[in-house]
Amino acid sequence: MKAETLLPLGKVDPGLRAPETALDIHRVFEDAALVERLGYDGLMVEETKQDPYVVMALAAQATQRLRVGTAVAIAFPRSPTVTAMTAWTLQKLARGRFTLGLGTQVKGHIERRYGMQWHAPGPWMRDYVLALRALWASWQQGSKLDFHSRHYDLTLQVPLFTPEPIEHPDIPVHLAAVNPYLCQVAGEVANGVRPHPVCTAHYIEQVMWPALRTGAQKTGRSLAGFEVAIKPLIATAADTAALQDRIRDVRARVAFYASTPAYAACFEIHGLGELSRELQILSKAQRWEEMPARITDEVLNLYAVVGTYDEIVGRLRERYGRLVTNCEFSIPVRGPADAERLRDMVRALQAP
Repeated sequence: MKAETLLPLGKVDPGLRAPETALDIHRVFEDAALVERLGYDGLMVEETKQDPYVVMALAAQATQRLRVGTAVAIAFPRSPTVTAMTAWTLQKLARGRFTLGLGTQVKGHIERRYGMQWHAPGPWMRDYVLALRALWASWQQGSKLDFHSRHYDLTLQVPLFTPEPIEHPDIPVHLAAVNPYLCQVAGEVANGVRPHPVCTAHYIEQVMWPALRTGAQKTGRSLAGFEVAIKPLIATAADTAALQDRIRDVRARVAFYASTPAYAACFEIHGLGELSRELQILSKAQRWEEMPARITDEVLNLYAVVGTYDEIVGRLRERYGRLVTNCEFSIPVRGPADAERLRDMVRALQAP
């Protein structure tokens, strides 16, 4: 597996900074350089409280070999032309190291946060990625833009607004997915898929991979080189005493995800549909403090990888080694000893 790090929830990689500390845009340059020195393959950022494209521009400028990318940026509020140009610019800046990770968001956010009309996300995302590729091909080849789909008609290109060809025009596109339809779309048009953290190894194997193969067969594509990038739910610490605090936090996270209707299928497949529905009721009643207690140790260990620093890498490899290509992982780095420990853990994850 490749080891990647993540800038989650508006925080610079929680392995490099205290989890409660918000992302400091002024430190991204320094933090990205440190991630590269620690031996990571990639540095990803998701769209929460900071613009991920701005953060990745800083990270690309600070590094030489590190892959940089969005994991994920929300696609639909930006037109394909806007996203295509942003990705084109970042790919040029990163000299071919940029990965464009895209997500759909749920109906409430699309309508009430972005003020847009909602459409079924699977077909919409397929059209979106195909539009991106049509734009990139037009810019690279100097060909006429003539793209038509249910959601987009793109025909206008004028010299003043047309980017020049770049050295690395093949920009990888990853799609966040949970349900089989979006996995099928990823298999049809994308270079990788990003399962939600609540997608268990069993769900990835029994639901996601078959859907990916169906999509690839539909368009006659090979999945050679296709990436599955997992951001696991992880509870880890230096010793068993410190581990208890992390377990408490991750137990609450599992409860929250189980209460989210969009992820219900990931619980139904394990016979936990009734638990999911119970937690949905509690969340609607704002009874958040009661929810973690509903997550037994058995359920916790099904959805999260738990262990001390000495155990966690082996458990990650055992659970995901056959199923994914990229694994996002880190531990807090508070001094040279922590940095050396993390460097060793990254190497162990990268080992064949």
